[in-house]
Amino acid sequence: MTVVLAVVGVLLLAAACWVLRGVYLIRKAKRLEAEIGTLNARTEAVEADEEARKAAAVVALGFVAEADLDTENPAPVPAARTAVLEAVRSGDWEAAAAYVEAAGQDWQERLERVRPLAEAAAEDDAWLLAWRAARPGDATAALVHADTSVMVAWNVRGSQSGSRTTQEQFRLFHQLLTKAQADAHEAQRLGDPADPSPYVVEQAIGMGLGYSHERYRELWARITERAPRLLWSHVAGLQYWCAKWRGSHELAMAFARESAAAGKPGDLLTLLPLMAYFEQETQEDDLLPETFYKEPEIVAAADAALADLAAAGNEHPGTPRMRHMLAYLLFWQDRDAEAVEQFRHVDGHIGAVPWTYAGEPKRRYLYARDWAVNVTTPDA
Repeated sequence: MTVVLAVVGVLLLAAACWVLRGVYLIRKAKRLEAEIGTLNARTEAVEADEEARKAAAVVALGFVAEADLDTENPAPVPAARTAVLEAVRSGDWEAAAAYVEAAGQDWQERLERVRPLAEAAAEDDAWLLAWRAARPGDATAALVHADTSVMVAWNVRGSQSGSRTTQEQFRLFHQLLTKAQADAHEAQRLGDPADPSPYVVEQAIGMGLGYSHERYRELWARITERAPRLLWSHVAGLQYWCAKWRGSHELAMAFARESAAAGKPGDLLTLLPLMAYFEQETQEDDLLPETFYKEPEIVAAADAALADLAAAGNEHPGTPRMRHMLAYLLFWQDRDAEAVEQFRHVDGHIGAVPWTYAGEPKRRYLYARDWAVNVTTPDA
């Protein structure tokens, strides 16, 4: 019996030792986990401090701080546009009429003036309805009305992919686009026969309603017979031919190259191939931007765009959008000094593709800008 008790005692003592050892190991593991957590937190803090230091150094060189970046506009808003938008919000539709008509037959500028008015009317159209009531046959009012109808429809659809858009959104979207189509056709009937603008407005309708390729080409012919090198219409056309809408990468690239070939120096139609490459890279998961954009044909396309930009100067309405796209591609091509030159021109206003293509435009923009600046200014 004594032997049995001794054995049991030994076993209990051993068990107690194992328990105590287990408790010790658990406590040690917890201490190690806490120490690792502390080290990770310190590392993250050091990295955050370093990132903040680099960001401050870039700002010290004259670049805009993150908090001050404008994500709505690709360039500073002209004072005349700000004034007319304030006027229409107070009901002064005559200011809107004068503003659009002042563009004359500069069709690119006419469209640039119509769009912000349409965006404003999509929020509150009281002034537009008053304009239409006062001048029922006014072609400019009809054009703004048609573009407003397009804006309302696309606002309902939203910018999410098809899989994230509800059936009710699609139903209402198509219903509103059908109305917009009728409004665009009215604007075409009332407009100057030489004016491509009401046909350009129909491009977004055709994309949304799914015009057949044949029907879209007919619409395209009506535009190009009036204005063959209108940048606005070529950019809209590229969207239709993209794989995410009604075409494919091959069709989009063919359209882009045809557009670029049709342009004269300064027309900025060399933007189209850059946009087509960007669309392809963002849609195909197996393409890495750090290698894809270094392909010789894309480097050559960027070179052609730089020459086109030099010919266009700063007065072309499409210049800011070209600079944004070039800054992005030149960054990925490790042409950092050339990228920084473009960043200096557009810095502060980043409401443009490629930064706005997905969420977090500031993060996308700052990553590229600050990297390029730091590479070209090692002491920054």
